[in-house]
Amino acid sequence: MAEGSAQQTLRRLTVIVALQWMGATLGLPLLPLFLEHRDGTPPLIGIVMATFFIAGVLTQFAFGHLADKFGRRRILVSSLVVYGLASMTFLLPVTAPWLAVSRAFQGAAAGAIEVASLSAVASLFPEEERGRAVSRIFAAQLFGLAIGPVVGVVASVNDLGWAFFVAGLVSLGAALVAMKTNLGDRAYDPSPLPKLQWSSQLAGSLVAASASGLAIGVYEACWSLLLHAHHASTLQIRLSWTFFGLPWIVLYRLGGWLADHANRRFIALAGLLSGAFFLAIYPHIHNNNLILVLGSFESIGASLSVPSVSSLMSQGAVHRELGRRQGLFTMSNTASLAIGAGVSGFLFTVNPALPFSLWALVSALLALTTLFWWRNVKGNIREKPAP
Repeated sequence: MAEGSAQQTLRRLTVIVALQWMGATLGLPLLPLFLEHRDGTPPLIGIVMATFFIAGVLTQFAFGHLADKFGRRRILVSSLVVYGLASMTFLLPVTAPWLAVSRAFQGAAAGAIEVASLSAVASLFPEEERGRAVSRIFAAQLFGLAIGPVVGVVASVNDLGWAFFVAGLVSLGAALVAMKTNLGDRAYDPSPLPKLQWSSQLAGSLVAASASGLAIGVYEACWSLLLHAHHASTLQIRLSWTFFGLPWIVLYRLGGWLADHANRRFIALAGLLSGAFFLAIYPHIHNNNLILVLGSFESIGASLSVPSVSSLMSQGAVHRELGRRQGLFTMSNTASLAIGAGVSGFLFTVNPALPFSLWALVSALLALTTLFWWRNVKGNIREKPAP
């Protein structure tokens, strides 16, 4: 594929991912209240919220396999359609248990969209440019995450069904764009897929994904609860997501450049340890404005390191295993996220600081194991071979 065509694909994927994440997050802060109005009890609401992640864990590797076998464009287009239709069902006059099915389809489709888009970028760009390319996709995710909750301010709990309906229409529109986008697929090959290349490099990437997922799980379950316990306003809670996302959007180019020019192993480890540090200190800070600022500083470390982790995951992979690698990586991240979120809710009732401190320690220990997993991995891909 020509360079211009690869850049065009990257631009289109950036728009698609940003719109999908914005639609996914615009109603998320009010979704528990929306489910409560649909006869949802607290335990049932927890189940409905969890189905999104469970569906992703169960399907992401399978979608990666299908992308390797039949092509990424088919997976991306069909997933955008499924996500759009599932979002529209929130407008139907059904009770909370039925919406668990909708959340499951949303979760499976969202996971497939991430697998298809990131594996496409890994296929289209050579390894020495891959960090900068994947950083664009992650920046698009964070842009949607930062903008979605703010845009969602205009929707009340009663209007949330219409907000999801609009998000569904946007997803269907993105599917039309994806149909005309080259995702690096080659002619269909009916031969069996090559075996997945298991290595310490891939294992280390999965461990890094798990370390990151645990921290995200704590935030999913306890972040709003922690800020509420610190008497934060609703606006401060919404802005905390925006403050985290904006530095990432500004610095994504630098993070991609570091992945392509510096030692990926060290950049990735530094970012993971930085995330664990911030996770541990938040419960002990009672100034909500300071927490907003610290969230931006945490975002700096994440934005500079995530492209390196993702690049290490795909480094050295052959064309027809990129989907499966990305599927495993995303599945590891989502599974640990679900575990972190599920356990953290209970731990928070014991002590508000407990889930943050416990998972920060576990995340840091997992991150340090990458010193072993990546000990023989080439971190700087631009190093010239020894004569």
